[in-house]
Amino acid sequence: MHISLACAACDSRFPIDRLQNLCAVCAKPLVAGYDLASIRDRFTPEIVRRRELRSMWKFWDVLPVDAPEQAMSLGEGDTPLLRCTPRGPFERFSRLFIKDESFNPTASFKARGMSAAVTRAVQLGVKTIALPSAGNAAGAAAYYAARAGLGCYLFMPQDTPPANIIESVVAGAKVFLVNGLISDCGKLVKRGCGEFGWFDLSTLKEPFRIEGKKTMGYELAFDLAAAHGTPQLRLPDCILYPAGGGTGLIGMWKAFDEMQQLGWIGAERPRMVVVQAETCAPIVRAFQAGKDRAEMFPNAATVASGLRVPAAVGDFMMLRVLRESHGTAVTVTDPELLAGVEEMSRHQGVFACPEGGAVWKGAEKLLVSGWLKGDDEIVLFNTGSGLKYNHLFPVGNLPVLDHNDPNCLAQVG
Repeated sequence: MHISLACAACDSRFPIDRLQNLCAVCAKPLVAGYDLASIRDRFTPEIVRRRELRSMWKFWDVLPVDAPEQAMSLGEGDTPLLRCTPRGPFERFSRLFIKDESFNPTASFKARGMSAAVTRAVQLGVKTIALPSAGNAAGAAAYYAARAGLGCYLFMPQDTPPANIIESVVAGAKVFLVNGLISDCGKLVKRGCGEFGWFDLSTLKEPFRIEGKKTMGYELAFDLAAAHGTPQLRLPDCILYPAGGGTGLIGMWKAFDEMQQLGWIGAERPRMVVVQAETCAPIVRAFQAGKDRAEMFPNAATVASGLRVPAAVGDFMMLRVLRESHGTAVTVTDPELLAGVEEMSRHQGVFACPEGGAVWKGAEKLLVSGWLKGDDEIVLFNTGSGLKYNHLFPVGNLPVLDHNDPNCLAQVG
């Protein structure tokens, strides 16, 4: 295996041939590294473009496998980058794109991380995984565990969206609802792993979910090259990302660094923007206060379940990305992000998850403030499907037409 493991905080090194969770020295996340110099000649953009794999595993050289056939895959990745139509409120942006992660298996970006993490867990002999989830991670874990033949224990807040609970149960996972937040669920997972020998697949508490998420960064560089009709990989001026646990943000930043070491891009980087809910914004609060760590956010509550993470293990990593990229962090209210979902649906044909609605409204706020310009090249990440959140969009009593009545269309228009 061509991978090394090091702590993101203290740089302690750990063996790759055994299961690892957090750093045994300082209890911070471990990050995978690759001997990129040794693969530069056989891992190039031209070679990637010629590969027929329609998944994130076309980047297998920088993922935890020795060959793509080892991957536990359901076809994750290879999601579309959509250029926004300048219509309605979107008219103010001339180069706005949506990276639509709802096209992934189980309809969210969580599929990427779970594919990589479950692949590595199987290689190391894991029989049962466990994790806390406020929504989409649960569904992804359940289905990749099912694909791999693993047991799966999920601990979810009691008010998790029904779609996430249903999909997890149907996949055969053992689902337990908890009268608390995802942080409370995480405490139960930690206890259960100690008592029952499960492997903890919590966000950033094992090294490989981030490896799957980083493929969003690799794909984006290819997507934008295609959008501009050039073979040269390129990155946008700015990326807006809805951050709960933050693995996608951290993973993309890691991908950009790897691509530079591979010689694919230069030192240019997009400004990275974290968008959180006003009522659960630990990273925004810490960033604005100039801190390197985020405190537990009190009384966390938002309808965007993926953003309801009051304390993130990778807080210092997210804050580092924001500062290194000269980025920023912004909040939106629940009514704003729900309005964002409706605007993306009606003007762009994208039924985004509430987290996706949040990044769109975050972009609007940054445009009004002058931090963004209308001609900046901007990518919004829609991390999942709005179909998982149907309960948030009641349609009321719709008219019912009697098709036997020749005058029934009189009610229309």
